[in-house]
Amino acid sequence: MGKHKGTPADRVKKLMKKGKVKKKCCRSKDMCKKCPVLALRRIKAEMKSAA
Repeated sequence: MGKHKGTPADRVKKLMKKGKVKKKCCRSKDMCKKCPVLALRRIKAEMKSAA
């Protein structure tokens, strides 16, 4: 994906602005693809594995 700067939360905010992630977690589905909570978890894991 390339190098990203900033905190994981900043990256999730950018995804929200692009419309790729919702602003709130709806909790209606276990594995919603647009969930901000799961996006944050996924980004943190990416950053940890890249380091």
